[in-house]
Amino acid sequence: MRTALITLSDAGARLFVAVAARIPEAKLFVHESIGAGTLRSGPSRKTAKAERFAKITELTRSLFGLYDNLVYAAPCGVVVRAVSPLIRNKYDDPAVVVLDVGGRWVISLLSGHEGGANDLAFRIANLTGAEPVITTTTEAMKSVIVGIGCRRSTPAEQIVAAVNEVLTAEGIAVEEVRLMASADVKANEQGLMEAAGMLGLPLRFISSTEITESKRDFSRSDFVSRKVNLPAVAEPAALIAGRRTTFICRKKIVGGITVSLAREKFSWSESAPEGR
Repeated sequence: MRTALITLSDAGARLFVAVAARIPEAKLFVHESIGAGTLRSGPSRKTAKAERFAKITELTRSLFGLYDNLVYAAPCGVVVRAVSPLIRNKYDDPAVVVLDVGGRWVISLLSGHEGGANDLAFRIANLTGAEPVITTTTEAMKSVIVGIGCRRSTPAEQIVAAVNEVLTAEGIAVEEVRLMASADVKANEQGLMEAAGMLGLPLRFISSTEITESKRDFSRSDFVSRKVNLPAVAEPAALIAGRRTTFICRKKIVGGITVSLAREKFSWSESAPEGR
């Protein structure tokens, strides 16, 4: 999957230098006004490879049919104007994702489901700590979040079995689940990533800092604190990964795997929303 990272600003370039280092197939494109010093990162201060461009509309036209993924750190309006003359249909267009240059939000803008922009938004969110914004109706209407805590190298099949057992016990179908969530210390856990794939769910990793600093009401665990230096994993991940969340069930341990379920409240819900 060829991925282009495109930005007009120094702040966006700094964000994408870090992202490019973690996506082997990515190529970085920066506006000609961006200084060379902005592209240096890490202790060695090595300059990241980048291709420069003058006009984002012309660059987008040249990349649109060549790249599977276009990721912009730029205003949405600018990106919409750049891609709009090129759009054909959701089966042929590339996935288009937009971040604000502060790395706070990552928006699935075009080809969300069929083109993979929704999955791409979660991937970029996990690399930057941004909040993924998914507006596809079939995905946005799902309201259950599954928080997961597990030991290192736990097989995917065991995680899937644990999730299914807890969902069944609570009378919830997997089709109601919007995503799985865990802590960023689990970001390289192959079994966790495979389990999400087997269940057909996005997987979001919540930063350790956000969990540690959260004021939400979740159970603390001395065991988890000793193992990963966090107060908990499954419960805070389930709460923090969504908006206006409340527990369906607090942590349940199945075969050594901790599962917690939370539900998001939609803004039009009659019940008063709980602040995140």
